[in-house]
Amino acid sequence: MLVREVMHPDPITISPEVKLCDAYKLMQEKNIRHLPVMEKGKLVGIITDRDLRLATSKLAVHPFDPDAEVRHVMSHPVKTTNPEDPIEIATQFMRELKIGCLPVEEFGELVGIVTGVDLLDAMLMLTGVHRPSGRIDIRLKDKPGELARLATLLAQRKINIHSILTYPDKEGKMRLVLRISTMEIRGLAEEICNSDFEIIWPPHIVCVK
Repeated sequence: MLVREVMHPDPITISPEVKLCDAYKLMQEKNIRHLPVMEKGKLVGIITDRDLRLATSKLAVHPFDPDAEVRHVMSHPVKTTNPEDPIEIATQFMRELKIGCLPVEEFGELVGIVTGVDLLDAMLMLTGVHRPSGRIDIRLKDKPGELARLATLLAQRKINIHSILTYPDKEGKMRLVLRISTMEIRGLAEEICNSDFEIIWPPHIVCVK
């Protein structure tokens, strides 16, 4: 899945001269939390609702007047992503920088914005959790053909795989989380276990050796 598939195209923007109070009012009216700041057609900053609250708070070291201009509070330079970037790269970037959104630029032009919520929704979609399905968590042996053997076992039982997530586990093995087209998973998990796969979830599966 790519950033262009989850981003908000043509985001609402403001200029650096906009007052802080007006920027906050616009966020409230449009139910948004981030505003890219544009000047002469170029992205020069970004401001969030959190930036506005902190800047005008009485607890701030040097609080700004609500009539101050956005240019004094906005974050710059702005970190951006590209529409063709995979969402996992954008997610990693946001996590490393501890930011809540990324403006999306293409050929130097602002074409969208993607937020942490957008990426979380995308990750949930990739897991297949939005569809009626069952879940099985398996630890695969580190040898060629194990995933193919598991897929064959499921195909023989006419069970579709909605999603596959994998990540390295302990002892060099691979952890596999499957979303499949059946809710009756305990019996299936026992069959998988009896085919010499290690079942992690559902728990308490007893294999017949």
